Amino acid sequence: MNTATVTSQASVSERAKAVAAALILGFVLIYTVGFAASSTVHNAAHDTRHGLAFPCH
Repeated sequence: MNTATVTSQASVSERAKAVAAALILGFVLIYTVGFAASSTVHNAAHDTRHGLAFPCH
């Protein structure tokens, strides 16, 4: 295996990890905001929650 192949595989692996981390963080943020009691937080994320079919009322 040459250096270019190893670098390419590491790059794909790092990208996959970054995408997975971003998705997990995004879901955590959406669900945290979804259960927040604050009306300010609720109103700020209201359209996003409805767009993702998350029931909020």
